[in-house]
Amino acid sequence: MTALATPSQPADCTTPRGCPPSDFRHIINLVTPGSSVLDLGCGEGELLALLIRERQVRGSGLELAEECIQACVSRGLTNIVHGDLDEGLADYADKSVDYVILANTLQVLHRPLQLIREMARVGRQCLISIPNFAHWSARLQLALTGRMPRTPRLPYEWYDTPNIHLTTLKDFRDLCRTANLRILREIPLRTDDRGQAHLVRWWPNLLADAAIFVVTDATEPPPVGR
Repeated sequence: MTALATPSQPADCTTPRGCPPSDFRHIINLVTPGSSVLDLGCGEGELLALLIRERQVRGSGLELAEECIQACVSRGLTNIVHGDLDEGLADYADKSVDYVILANTLQVLHRPLQLIREMARVGRQCLISIPNFAHWSARLQLALTGRMPRTPRLPYEWYDTPNIHLTTLKDFRDLCRTANLRILREIPLRTDDRGQAHLVRWWPNLLADAAIFVVTDATEPPPVGR
């Protein structure tokens, strides 16, 4: 993986992260001020820029699309590395970062299990957000129409979607157990018509269209004071 120099003319990012901005607020609230953050698949750098401004984090990013990296640089984010998440995080030392963030990206990876294990190795805590394929609207569309559902969180047609590993909240919990990760916190979210994300109190696998998970290596002692 190699860091890219500042481009002379920043280009538009053609692979947006696809997270409603209100998701970022929930993630930001989980991060301790002054901590170190690695944002995986950081896109145009919106979340990383907010974390630096509002939480004064020592932030870095990892991104595959060069257009996105150029957009990050145009925001003043220079600590962005070009790399493929499916190749892992071999360049990062064990427990070298306070928080490793993967926002709305897990479902596009070819090797999600490998990456979340790597995240838990590198980070003291991992913040992972995912769309929920078991949301009631997706279930209803599939049941009534017999076709692959499209929702605001999953807006693509089946033949052109970047999402290759869709999951439910229940399935993601199982994945964490398989990866030997401890779930410290689960934040199920419901997105309203204005794009605002609200906490879901009941039946999250049915009523939440997305969730944020805070996870850590199960072999490590639980974090104290974070």
